[in-house]
Order: sequence, then C-alpha cells, then structure tokens
Amino acid sequence: MPLSTSSSTLPDDRRTVADNTPGFMPADEADALHRVADRFLSEPDSVGIGVEIGTYCGKSTVYLGDAAQRHDALIVTVDHHRGSEEHQPGWEYHDTTLVDAHAGLLDTAARFRRTMFDARLEHTVLGLLAPSTAAARVWGRAVDFVFIDGGHSMEAAQNDYDGWATWVRPGGALLIHDVFPDPADGGRPPYEIYRQALDSGQFTEADAHGSLRVLVRR
Repeated sequence: MPLSTSSSTLPDDRRTVADNTPGFMPADEADALHRVADRFLSEPDSVGIGVEIGTYCGKSTVYLGDAAQRHDALIVTVDHHRGSEEHQPGWEYHDTTLVDAHAGLLDTAARFRRTMFDARLEHTVLGLLAPSTAAARVWGRAVDFVFIDGGHSMEAAQNDYDGWATWVRPGGALLIHDVFPDPADGGRPPYEIYRQALDSGQFTEADAHGSLRVLVRR
C-alpha cells in the first residue's frame, strides 16, 4: 500500500496556515501523512476517527484535519500543551513567545486553537487537553489510525505506544514520526517503539517516507 495510491493534496489556503504554524514536520512528510490519513479514513471499514498524539501548535493537525473533513470524519489530537523536553527553557526548541506569563510555563493551547480557526477545522478537529497517559485511560473505541508524534524521551514514547496502539482497528494504521534507524540521525525512542510494534507480530510495515513509518494492524 504505497503512499502514492492516494493523490489527495492539501489546498493552498490550508498549506499557508500550516506553513505559518510553529512546528517541526518537514513538508514532504506532512504531505505523506495527509495521503495516509486520506487512505485509511476512506476505506469501507473506516470508523471515521483518527488520533494524533502530540499536537504542539497544530501544524500536522491541519493535514490530518483536511483529510478527515473530506470523509466527514474526525481527528482527536491529544496534548498537555506544556511542551516536550526539548521545548523547555535552556533547550534548543524553547520558544519564549509561547510561554504563559501567569504560569511561567509553555502553553501552546491558544496557538493550536488559532491554527484550527485559521484552517476552518474547528468542527473536524477535537483538541483533547490532557497528558497522553490520562487520555488513554478514558478512551474506549477503535480508530482508523494513531499518529504518534509526542515526547521523544523513552518514557513518553513508551507511554504513547502502550496507551494507544491497542486502539487501532484491524486493517488500520499505526503511524510513527521521527523514526531514525541510524542513531546519528536522531533520537532512539520513536525507533524503539517502531521496533516493538513490528516485533509484537500485530503490525506489518506498509510504507515509509523520510522519518514517517506506516504500520498496518493485522
């Protein structure tokens, strides 16, 4: 199931919104994510729901939301909006413009809402403001895909995998971002959970684009 089987593309107005949104996903990988989401949400046995773990300001969510809107589906995007390890003061990706002066902590929730407003996706994308582990405890239904792009510590990646991979329907997809087989190219935790998914025997690799991996549930 190569990614090229779907020819869907993000409209120019929404691409502009995504391009102007803080985030770290390369455009070519975001386009691949869009095609994958479109594919799984359009299948005959689709349940009409995709989940994203790790919202940040909503850059990749625009791509997912656009694909979902085409099929009258929904995207649930989960984030505590306090930033991952690399977003904290003193780290490379800390953005002082996203700090809540009242709490003295990063708060990306308002920027995410602005992104969804500008992209006209407020009725398609449901923002779940909670840690991934807490949200997983109250979740209770199958989904067409889970896209894991949250914290990159081993604990965070493991929690995302343990809490959410189980909800992918048979024939649905587990999508993992920032998978780098060579340690010199990037952090290991996303690669480690990717290997766990394959070694579990529940998922098979269907495709890859850059650091994005597409695994299909048996």
